[in-house]
Parts: sequence; structure tokens; C-alpha cells
Amino acid sequence: MLHLDPESAALVVVDMQNDFVRQGAPLEVPDARVTIDNHRRLLKGFRDRKRVVVFTRFIAGAGRTLIWNWSAQLAPPICCCWPGFMRTYGDVEGPRDAAAVIDELAPLPTEIQVEKYNYGAFHRTNLLDYLQAQGIDTVVVTGTVTQICVDETARGAFREGLKAVMVSDAVSSFDRTLHQATLANFAMKFGWVMTTDEVLTMI
Repeated sequence: MLHLDPESAALVVVDMQNDFVRQGAPLEVPDARVTIDNHRRLLKGFRDRKRVVVFTRFIAGAGRTLIWNWSAQLAPPICCCWPGFMRTYGDVEGPRDAAAVIDELAPLPTEIQVEKYNYGAFHRTNLLDYLQAQGIDTVVVTGTVTQICVDETARGAFREGLKAVMVSDAVSSFDRTLHQATLANFAMKFGWVMTTDEVLTMI
């Protein structure tokens, strides 16, 4: 069992963006909305203790990248996850920036937002440098999608020599079979899987 030291742990919230979470979003993950309350609890827990919180945002556009082959919604005219592209959704009033973190989990001005053009948040970003500068050796990973960007980010932490925790009830997928398989596989060889309550108790 991992001993989670709050002094050296960071919360990494993966891709809880309008174009994944909101109702009717181009790459909607309905179960992501179920995790909002647990995200709020975790954010409060880390913020109250003045611990490091990082948000990641998957970014597409305007130039085509390899990932477009598997997500046709990234291309025009849909322009999924294009920063500055305004879209309306079924569960909120008024347009929202497609690539922005949802209002319910709005980052504080002091919290960095890592923009990534790939699935993993450690791939060609400054995330590792930032965490190391803050004395972080453990990341608590939440967000969406479990078997894609969450898994790639948590495994990326493992590859960089960081301890990684996936929060089972604060990650989500459009496929519950893949969700469960990813959690099981990650716990077997790459890191730890905990619930929100377990994390909050340890910090």
C-alpha cells in the first residue's frame, strides 16, 4: 500500500473540458459528469492544504495531427477541442470555449494548465519540470478518458520515475469494460488505484 505524503503529492486533473464533459459535446463522456462532485472534494482537499494542483487540456487545431485519424470530430467543421471555438451544450446556458475546463472545476489563477496535443500530459510538455521544481514525487490522477488520456498520463508519470495514483471514482470512460480493465492493469504493474475517500484520508 502506498503511503501518500501530502507534502510531495500533486493532483493532476486530466481533460475535464467542455468538449468531453458537457451534454451533447462532440466527444461526450457522460460518466465524466458523475465524477464532478468527487473532483470538487479532491480539489478542496488539495487546495485547503495548499498543495499543487495541475489541470491538463487536450488541444486540437488548427493543423492536422496523427490523432485526427481516430477522432474525426477534431477536424472542421466540428473543431472539437479547438481553443477559442465557442460551442453551446445541453446542460449549461450560453456558449463555452470548447477547450476550456468546465466551469464547475475552474482552475485558480495560481494553478497551471498544461496544454497537450497528445494523449499523455508528460509528452513534450513542461509538466515534469514543473512538478520537480515543486518537490513532487507522487501524482494523483483524475479526469477523462480512463483508458486514453488518463492512462497515458499516469503511465507517463511512472516512466518518469514518479509514483502515480489513479482515483477510481474520479476517472471516467465511455466504455465501462475498458474503464475497469485499465484500472486493473494499472494497479497490477504501474501504480496504485484508490478511491476519493482513500486519497482524502491519506492527505
